[in-house]
Amino acid sequence: MNERFVVGIIRGSHGVTGNCKVESTSGEFGHFARMTEVTLRNGRTGIESLHKIERVTVSGQTLLMKLAGIDTPEAVKKINGCEIIVPREFACPLDENSWYVEDLKQCALVYPKDGWGKDGLEATTSLAALVTVGTVTDVLEGGTGNLLQIKLAEDCTLLAEHVRFTADGKTRTVLVPFKDAFVGEVDIARRQIQLMHLWILE
Repeated sequence: MNERFVVGIIRGSHGVTGNCKVESTSGEFGHFARMTEVTLRNGRTGIESLHKIERVTVSGQTLLMKLAGIDTPEAVKKINGCEIIVPREFACPLDENSWYVEDLKQCALVYPKDGWGKDGLEATTSLAALVTVGTVTDVLEGGTGNLLQIKLAEDCTLLAEHVRFTADGKTRTVLVPFKDAFVGEVDIARRQIQLMHLWILE
């Protein structure tokens, strides 16, 4: 599992003393109060830098963070757009039946080789009967909920060749709604997510 998470993005300055406006990727603010330092990552260059936090405040609906050594609007401008990365322990706490996006990425999307029985996986022989049909590469926001971006497995015989590959021979990427109707058990420890219907990949 990923042990570091992007919890926010620097979105400009506030005032003249170096306060940074922060967009929380979870929409929650509370977990920022527990942080003492953060890593900033420039999305264009990949360069990272560690910064001590002097204070975190909330002004209306705006989250503000003051970093040591960032004391002017000009200094904030240099880090504008940087991702804020922290260890897992400082990420936003999870609700029941929710997961971090970074943990979902690279999970195998699996389906029983004989299909789902009436009673679920118990109707198949074992966990070994699960076949990898693709891999999660990202989680995207959709109009009616989140979507799993799936790169289909090139060697999966459960899927016809025209499903696995585009007309020019490239591996297809599809979107699967992250809803109970299409996704079963999410097992982060095994790095597996159960797919309920093959037809959604076509």
